[in-house]
Amino acid sequence: MIKVKMNVQTAYHGELLREGKVYEIDETIAKRWIASKIATPITDE
Repeated sequence: MIKVKMNVQTAYHGELLREGKVYEIDETIAKRWIASKIATPITDE
């Protein structure tokens, strides 16, 4: 699982993911979203 910050609002598995919020998403989906600029990765420091 990867934490991402959403750049757009979208629905995923019946859940509404809001723009600007941080969510934990499956790695394969997160990589696709990051590549298409739907989301940006969040690094834990």
